[in-house]
Amino acid sequence: MIVGFSFFGCSKKCTESKQPKKPPEWTIYNTSNSGLVYNRVNAIAIDATGNKWFATWMGVCKFDGTNWTTYTPLNSGLASYDVRTIAVDASGNKWFGTYDGVSMFDGAHWTKYDTLNSGLADNFIMIIAIDQSGNKWFGTYGGVSKFDGTNWTTYDTLNSGLVDNRVWAMAFDASGNKWFATWCGVSKFDGTDWITYDRSNSGLADDGVIAIVIDSSSNKWFGTYRGVSKFDGINWTTYDTSNIGLEDNHVTVIAVDASGNKWFGSSLSGVSRFDGTNWIVYDTANSGLGDNWVIAMAIDALGNIWFGTNDGGVSKFHE
Repeated sequence: MIVGFSFFGCSKKCTESKQPKKPPEWTIYNTSNSGLVYNRVNAIAIDATGNKWFATWMGVCKFDGTNWTTYTPLNSGLASYDVRTIAVDASGNKWFGTYDGVSMFDGAHWTKYDTLNSGLADNFIMIIAIDQSGNKWFGTYGGVSKFDGTNWTTYDTLNSGLVDNRVWAMAFDASGNKWFATWCGVSKFDGTDWITYDRSNSGLADDGVIAIVIDSSSNKWFGTYRGVSKFDGINWTTYDTSNIGLEDNHVTVIAVDASGNKWFGSSLSGVSRFDGTNWIVYDTANSGLGDNWVIAMAIDALGNIWFGTNDGGVSKFHE
């Protein structure tokens, strides 16, 4: 006699049907089907209430999920139409880096910072980041400027160990170290000392570094013109088209999602996703990505990934 088994039935565990995995959902927002003012999206930021802010060459667009609002120099205190970067501070203030200085918007009033009225190193702003103490760091074409709300401090090749004045990306690790991506390698600043990593003294794939992300294990990921380099503090690992599933060596932007997947945007081949073992590529041929040149990425509280592209507007991805 067989107990606990029947040819005509089984336990709940074996009768549960496995639901097929839903295909990823894509939504494209562009100038023809939404309130997006321009199809080149240089940066994306998401505020505490879930509003998406898109930096374009024709101003800034805010999207609350239903309504679109555009800010330009004509209807606001935005310093320039050409907006390159956005950061949101703990108070909800939006900081917009433009071709002609920085504009801060508190929801009602605008304040402009430039080389004439502040200690900003240069008016061409490429990246803004906010550290654990609330200091604002501005990567410019003339070095890095830190603003604590009152005082300005600039670090450049003449007064510090910064390897190059053209700072394209920044990231801050859990120990408070500042990492600056430049055309001539990466400079790390611990508040006192500087260390530069380049091809001559490290495993960095290329000296032209465009993107930096630090994951939950404190690994630093550097996007370059010759692939992606991961640095765990001791060892370097490079991923490129010759040795792994990366689709394009020119990596323009990197993001890490809640599951630890790494997303690499490129200038030619869309987005490559890496889960630590497997690679998946999303491009205009196999997905709803609006353009294969991906410039910006942001991940919202619901796990949606927003891609800003060169000429295809914004694509939202949900798996």
